[in-house]
Amino acid sequence: MTPEEEAEFIRRRKSRNIVLGLVLGFFAVLFYAITFVKMGA
Repeated sequence: MTPEEEAEFIRRRKSRNIVLGLVLGFFAVLFYAITFVKMGA
């Protein structure tokens, strides 16, 4: 694997990890919002 290919692979993995983190964060916020609404009712 050339250095250019390796750099591209690392860049893609980093961006995929960022997207996964945002999705997990979204689900955590959604879970707390649903819990908060149910407790308020």
